[in-house]
Amino acid sequence: MRLTSVNMTTPLFTALSFLAVLALGSCLALLPEEQPYVERAGIQYSARPYTSLLTVPNGEQFGNWTWPEMCPDKFFAVGFMVRVESEQYGLDDTALNGIRLICAKDEDRSFLYTIESHTGFFGDWSDPQYCPRGVLTSFQLRVEPHQGLFSDDTAANNVRFRCSSNPTLAGAGLDYGEYSLWSQDCGDGGICGIETKMEEYQYGLDDSSLNDVRFHCCAKFQQ
Repeated sequence: MRLTSVNMTTPLFTALSFLAVLALGSCLALLPEEQPYVERAGIQYSARPYTSLLTVPNGEQFGNWTWPEMCPDKFFAVGFMVRVESEQYGLDDTALNGIRLICAKDEDRSFLYTIESHTGFFGDWSDPQYCPRGVLTSFQLRVEPHQGLFSDDTAANNVRFRCSSNPTLAGAGLDYGEYSLWSQDCGDGGICGIETKMEEYQYGLDDSSLNDVRFHCCAKFQQ
């Protein structure tokens, strides 16, 4: 039997090659995007030393300061999520219920830890937001002041962070109240811990949930 060689320059071969490339591209597009590994740090790294606390002056009065949670050593907050109860239209509003920090080591976003301290019970977590580069270094808190004995208090409504690479990231919170001035900056380090002031569940009375928050700064190069 005589074998006939294929002319690699024929229009038919060129068309088949083009279709093969398209098919491969379609298959790759269907592959799921690689997701980072995320682990909840909790309180296991709460003994990590820190250099300063970031605070703002407009936090509300209800509730108590709860426990701190810290990123592991050499990890810093590079992004965040917020837990927000949507507008309740005449029922009890609580607005911002929690802030979850996302910790990474250097610029490696493939292995992450989360920290959040105590959070409220209402609402859903937003999608994460990340600094394009660098770490979180300062924040603003949007707070509705006390509305009086017979009015609905929401206290903390939203949060903004500034990254060391300069972008500002705003949470998907509600619009009651005003933002504070910016907190102090972490300087040569970054945010590495969180502690929340939380009003516990009021069992049918007026809930305000998250009232205030403070963040820990760690030095980038600890001895």
